[in-house]
Amino acid sequence: MCRFLAYSGAPVFLEDLVAAPCHSLIHQSLHAEEAKTGTNGDGFGVGWYGEKAEPGQYREVRPAWSDENLLSIARQVRSHLFFAHVRAATGTATTRANCHPFVHGRHLFMHNGQIGGYALIRRRLEALIPDLLYDARVGTTDSEAIFLLTLARIAEGFGPGEALAAALADALSLMHQAGIREPLRCAAALADGETIHAVRWSSDAKPPSLYLCDRGDSVIIASEPVDAARECWQALPCNTLASITAGTVVLSPFEVGLRQAA
Repeated sequence: MCRFLAYSGAPVFLEDLVAAPCHSLIHQSLHAEEAKTGTNGDGFGVGWYGEKAEPGQYREVRPAWSDENLLSIARQVRSHLFFAHVRAATGTATTRANCHPFVHGRHLFMHNGQIGGYALIRRRLEALIPDLLYDARVGTTDSEAIFLLTLARIAEGFGPGEALAAALADALSLMHQAGIREPLRCAAALADGETIHAVRWSSDAKPPSLYLCDRGDSVIIASEPVDAARECWQALPCNTLASITAGTVVLSPFEVGLRQAA
């Protein structure tokens, strides 16, 4: 399982969360405490919003703990909204294109979890991605497929949470049709430069860990608490969507249903 964090609030340097705290994301890349494996060394990435609508992005296949460029960037880049992710691959290649977060237009997306039996439904799932968005697919992960399917729904007029639920419903329905018994598990974050939508959901009631820390002037969503201020960190309830805009957090139920045969 991967580890990630998302930040929204008063501008801070990326290193304040990615590198400096006692259980920073770089620390989690070697010593994750709430994942199947403690090591997340199959690449990493950061994405941040600055003065332009489209986010900046840096991804690399080296482990986060050994990349001096990550430390340099995190020390210099300051942002009001950013994502960071360390990857533990689940069946797809360790390439830069498969590292999170993914960027398309003004949107950032990252994911922790897995589509059970993904190899059995990959072709059918990718066939659901519209041609214009499929041209943007450069990797092979289930995460990027979910992202592009979510953007397709947003383009149709769905709200971000509804769009992500619809994308997961597409995958869940294909799994059901293929007779796959493995679960679909998802902790994910989607941002457009103003709002973060974070989801914790699973088809088997065992979703990946995800925490929320509201500091008043900022909100952090993370796979694991990054510092010792444990009283701030609250586990996001199962099957929940958290929407964060300008310091305001709204929690709502997140439901994914089966669709008709695709």
